[in-house]
Amino acid sequence: MRAVITVIGKDTVGILAKVSTICADNGVNVVDVTQTVLQDLFAMVMLVDITKISCPLSVLSDQLENVGKEMGLQIHVMHEDIFNSMHRI
Repeated sequence: MRAVITVIGKDTVGILAKVSTICADNGVNVVDVTQTVLQDLFAMVMLVDITKISCPLSVLSDQLENVGKEMGLQIHVMHEDIFNSMHRI
C-alpha cells in the first residue's frame, strides 16, 4: 500500500528532513520525492510505502499537519486508492 504526501509553503531549511523523520518514526518508507522551489514557494510530493506503518494513517496525517502548522506549511496525506480514484474521472 502507498500514500501520497504533499507539502506546500514558504521555503525554509529542514522541510524534507522533518517530513521524512516523521515518516521513518512511523515505519513509513519514502519511495520517491519530487520537489521544487519557485522563488520562495516550496512544493514537494512524496510517494510513500505504508505497508509497515506503525500507526493509523490518520495519526500520521495529524502528525504531519501539526508539523506543517509549526512551519507555516500545508501538508496533506492521501491514500493511493483515493488519489487514483480522484484522477480516473
